[in-house]
Amino acid sequence: MTEPLSIVFLWHMHQPYYKEPVRGEYLLPWTYLHGVKDYYDMAAIVEETPGAKVVFNLVPSLLEQIRDYAGGTAVDPFLIRGKMAPADMTEEDRLFLLENFFSANRQRMIEPYPRYLELLYLAGDGAATKLSDRLRHFREQELIDLQVWFFLAWTGEAARRRYPDLQKLIDKGRNFTPADKALLFATHREILNEIIPLYRRLHDEGKAELAVSPYFHPILPLVCDMKSAQTAMPRATLPATRFRHPEDARAQVNGGIAYFRDTFGFGPTGMWPSEGSVSDESLAIIAESGLKWAATDEGVLVHTLSGGLGPGRENLYKPHAFQSGDRRLGLFFRDHALSDLIGFTYSQWDATRAVGDFVGRLLELHRRAPHARVVSVILDGENAWEYYQENGYPFLSSLYGAIAGEKRLQLATFSEALDRAVPLQVLPHIHPGSWINANYGIWVGHPEENLGWDYLARARAAAVEWNSEVSGLLSDGGSALDPAVKVDDRLRQLCRALYAAEGSDWFWWYGDDHFSPHSDRFDALFRKYLMHIYTLIGREIPQELYQPIKQKSPAGFVREPVALITPTINGLVTDYFEWLAAGLYDLTKQASAMHAAENLLQSFFYGFDRKNLYFRIDGVSSLDRSLQAGDILGIHLLTEREWRITMNPAASEGRLQCKGEDGWIDTGAVCPWKIVRVCEVAIPIDAINLMPGGKLFAYLTLVRGQEEVGRWPTDAPMVLKYAGPDIELENWLI
Repeated sequence: MTEPLSIVFLWHMHQPYYKEPVRGEYLLPWTYLHGVKDYYDMAAIVEETPGAKVVFNLVPSLLEQIRDYAGGTAVDPFLIRGKMAPADMTEEDRLFLLENFFSANRQRMIEPYPRYLELLYLAGDGAATKLSDRLRHFREQELIDLQVWFFLAWTGEAARRRYPDLQKLIDKGRNFTPADKALLFATHREILNEIIPLYRRLHDEGKAELAVSPYFHPILPLVCDMKSAQTAMPRATLPATRFRHPEDARAQVNGGIAYFRDTFGFGPTGMWPSEGSVSDESLAIIAESGLKWAATDEGVLVHTLSGGLGPGRENLYKPHAFQSGDRRLGLFFRDHALSDLIGFTYSQWDATRAVGDFVGRLLELHRRAPHARVVSVILDGENAWEYYQENGYPFLSSLYGAIAGEKRLQLATFSEALDRAVPLQVLPHIHPGSWINANYGIWVGHPEENLGWDYLARARAAAVEWNSEVSGLLSDGGSALDPAVKVDDRLRQLCRALYAAEGSDWFWWYGDDHFSPHSDRFDALFRKYLMHIYTLIGREIPQELYQPIKQKSPAGFVREPVALITPTINGLVTDYFEWLAAGLYDLTKQASAMHAAENLLQSFFYGFDRKNLYFRIDGVSSLDRSLQAGDILGIHLLTEREWRITMNPAASEGRLQCKGEDGWIDTGAVCPWKIVRVCEVAIPIDAINLMPGGKLFAYLTLVRGQEEVGRWPTDAPMVLKYAGPDIELENWLI
């Protein structure tokens, strides 16, 4: 009889280190909000579900922030203004509430609550009037209701079920009092204080294995040796200074383990290296630390094994081991497709259907690959659930229960899977890469990223030059990060500032791979840590650190396409990589002047393969919720002529039109589209006679009731460059 297939869920818990180094204030609230919504809920759901068993990977710098909030020592602008009495607010404070306290998923976190949705409309949702003009609608009662609803909406489903006072507030719905608000924040404090004991309890009961990442979430291989990036990216331009400090990588690993032990009272067993980034040198350091296993992505394994994943992808579904001297480290590889189904697809499905689909895929895998031993499902533990009904509670509890009840499957931890799978396939070498494209291109190679690394290298060199004790402390394996080791406070601060600046999150937002309305704050915070190093050593802060690294692009422009793409036209973002190489405009910087569509659209992606142009339009909220029946969304393209495709959400294809002297003419070219969460459409390249190396111009329209109510941009159209099918010879995808 074939033994059951082990299914391991690893939920990676991480937030950037938002703490400002001098005043100790938190610049953004996401650790607090995900704490009361996701870090608590994820553990509580496992505790409540019979047979559930998972791996939680906890980043030490996140644990530090959770402990600060639980202890009441952390403050951030959202929390300060959330607790503030409306009578004490300045106009700036009230504007802050209107600008920020609707930062929640509209479908799942605002629309289910009539009063919260009413407040959104009152704040001018869908209107072009300035927020300052809407303040007159917000008396003290509206302000306190908004304060309560923002923090109440960011409270997890499991937390609501365990703390009855939260449900009472939801049932009350409106006309909250200062006492109601105080009760909410007091309950949040209880939840935050219960998070770490809850994870410890799951460990003690055998329901969860707790793992760790390097302390400040650095890309270990780049810290070990920047040159490792060139294996997977031989044409990439690297920073001028070769950053090469394996001693810092060792400190981040050992210091992270020490802080984990200080937090939980026991040591971790394994590690998800930050962003699944691995190399021979970084894995050797992890093995040296005494951990039993590490995990990364299937793309790394594909590039490591000469035969790839093999028939039926069976190489993916067995534990491997990395040999480093006399030490052996278990290795597991993330199933990309299964992980992304949870991260991107199932949120819009009924929970029963989604669970049935996932379990069916596991059983089919077990049938077709009888030698498979373990399936690794690895993804963020906090970011997906705001898109799910009830914060993912019905889906996760049903998923764990369905797998636990299936004899051909078994929930397991990585340590259990390692113990069951002997012998292991030993790997003497690993391809250097991460979970994204099996390289490190998200964090190095762009001029902004490279400049950040160069500034970091200069600050580190200045610190070492200042005092030989710094060099010794940086080389001793992480004592500056170990709470149990006594270190001079000034030297500890200096080392911590350096290690914090090595974190991956700053470099994630540099370059043009990702964009965020808060990217300027991440840039400023990174430079503040470097400034703090110079202040601590008594050196004048270099003028370059006062200048932003993050460069502003022309209004709305984020990036050009860098490789061919062939996305699935289904109106859903089903895969992180699907649009990663596409060009991108931020439509919030290209806002329509028309009143009804002011806050409707957010992003415009564009790319191509050898046959089609592809376009994707994202809304501020899910388009199938924000577009009205009968709305027509149009994409207009201008070359030597003007072309358009007009899309009705109720249809799924239409014909491309060309503008003639007497109006619009049907070209006969069929263009498939789908409007669900986003709008995706394909337009045949041949239909518009586009030549490689050319440009086309684009603008978007929204027609409602025969009237154009929105246009993006309002003035000049967006410029789209078409490099043609040879784009991958001209660019290096990072």
